[in-house]
Amino acid sequence: MLIIRFNRTGRKSQSFFRLVVQEQAIAPGGRHVEVVGSWNPHKKEGVFKNERIMHWIKNGAQCSDSVHNLLVSQKIIEGKKRSLSIERPKSEEVPAETVENSAPAKSV
Repeated sequence: MLIIRFNRTGRKSQSFFRLVVQEQAIAPGGRHVEVVGSWNPHKKEGVFKNERIMHWIKNGAQCSDSVHNLLVSQKIIEGKKRSLSIERPKSEEVPAETVENSAPAKSV
């Protein structure tokens, strides 16, 4: 299955992304079918090949969540933004008794 996703380039702390069409099983930095745009997150500006993006979407390519949200915000495609699938672990509260009993004993 083809997917449109980000490919990170640029130096450390100066990230720059290319929008690439590639097989889903290939690593994001690996071989791609076509470069369909670029995005600079620091300046919030990008260059997109609208016709090629629409061509790949019509031929069955799926967009990653981040790319989909970017294309919706740039009004290249229509729809609602997707929630990103990043789940953060919830911090569990430890009872105070457990904390006091687990303190190491002082040696004399």
